[in-house]
Amino acid sequence: MDTSKIVGEKIKALREDKSITIEELAQRSGLAIEQIDRIENNIDIPSLAPLIKIARVLGVRLGTFLDDQDEVGPVVCRKKEAKDAISFSNNAIHSRKHMEYHSLSKSKADRHMEPFIIDVMPTEDTDFVLSSHEGEEFIMVMEGIMEISYGKNTYLLEEGDSIYYDSIVPHHVHAYEGQAAKILAVVYTPI
Repeated sequence: MDTSKIVGEKIKALREDKSITIEELAQRSGLAIEQIDRIENNIDIPSLAPLIKIARVLGVRLGTFLDDQDEVGPVVCRKKEAKDAISFSNNAIHSRKHMEYHSLSKSKADRHMEPFIIDVMPTEDTDFVLSSHEGEEFIMVMEGIMEISYGKNTYLLEEGDSIYYDSIVPHHVHAYEGQAAKILAVVYTPI
């Protein structure tokens, strides 16, 4: 199954289940109607910022778009279980699948943090658009070098380095000089 299609289908199903029109979702999330329609129909693969805005309007966790299991107690994710991935764009103008997200907690119910291993694909894109959303993010570089644009500052992180920041400040996460990399990311978004 093409996991990139799961996100749009879940958003549409949740929206319809809650009797929210595309127009209402657009107005309440601050996104364009066309953008939501393209996400729901799997034409565009969204970045995290619009997904978080949609999740807030629908009253669900970000992880709801990535999973469909609910485990109340602790959840162990074995190495082989973290191989399934969902791809999102990185807000680069020409990129559709720049980062593959491997959820480390997809069956944990009522969580507030979303931990991922993210494979950052090589890209020639240099036209990055900063975005913001409520919450916090923690990133640790596992392989390669990452460049984090945060407000007016830029940080280069090498293997073993980490950064923790308020995601309400406009930011963008990408591999340095378009090289491949791998990161551990934990995203916290209040509902």
